[in-house]
Amino acid sequence: MKKKLVVLSGAGISAESGIKTFRDADGLWEGHDVMEVASPQGWHKNPNLVLDFYNQRRRQLKEVQPNAAHTILGELEEHFDVHIITQNVDDLHERGGSTKIIHLHGELRKVRGEHSENELIHWEEDVELGYKNQLGEQLRPAIVWFGEAVYEIERSIPVVEQADILVVIGTSLQVYPAAGLMHYAKPHIPVYYIDPKPATIYDLPNPLEVFALSATEGMRKLRDLLIR
Repeated sequence: MKKKLVVLSGAGISAESGIKTFRDADGLWEGHDVMEVASPQGWHKNPNLVLDFYNQRRRQLKEVQPNAAHTILGELEEHFDVHIITQNVDDLHERGGSTKIIHLHGELRKVRGEHSENELIHWEEDVELGYKNQLGEQLRPAIVWFGEAVYEIERSIPVVEQADILVVIGTSLQVYPAAGLMHYAKPHIPVYYIDPKPATIYDLPNPLEVFALSATEGMRKLRDLLIR
C-alpha cells in the first residue's frame, strides 16, 4: 500500500516554465489589473478584453513546457499515491505526468456557458463574443474569478485529511480558501514547504520542514529525501 502524498501547488511551480504570476507585480497580471480580467465585474464591463486576455494565456500554454518540479511529481507516482491540489489554471501538472489533479481555480483549456457553472467544455483555440453553448449562453473561461465560489474546495478537504505526507510548493499562502487547506492535515504527518520566499506559517501542529528554494531545486531535494 503506497503512502498518500498530497501536494498543494501555487503559481511558483509554473513560474520556472515562464508563466507569470500576478502576485509579483502589485496585483497586475500580464500588465492588467487583476479585477479587470479575473472578476465578474470585469467580465460584464468588457467581455472582449477578458476573452482576449485568456485567449493569450491559452496560446502561451502551447509555448511552455513542464519543468523538473512538475516531472518529479509525475515520477513520484511510482513510489507514492500522489494527489495534487493546485491553484494553477495551466495544464503543466498533467503534462508533467501527474494523474490525480484537482484544479481549485479552474482550467485555461476549459470553457463554460455564462450561467452554467457545472459545465466544462474542453477548448484549445480562441473564444470570441458570439461563441455559445447548446443553451445559447455566451462561452466564458472556466476560471474561478475573484468573488466566485471555489467549488472544488469541498472535494479537496477529504484528500488533505487522508494525507500521509503533505507538500506545499510555490505558494505565498495568501489566497483563501486554498491557503487554509493545509490545516486539515492530520497533526502528526510531516509537512514540507518549498518556496524561495516562504511565508511564515502559524498554528500548524505538524512537523514542518521549509526549503527556501525554487520549485525545481526544492523538488529535487525532496525527492531524494522521500525516496531515501
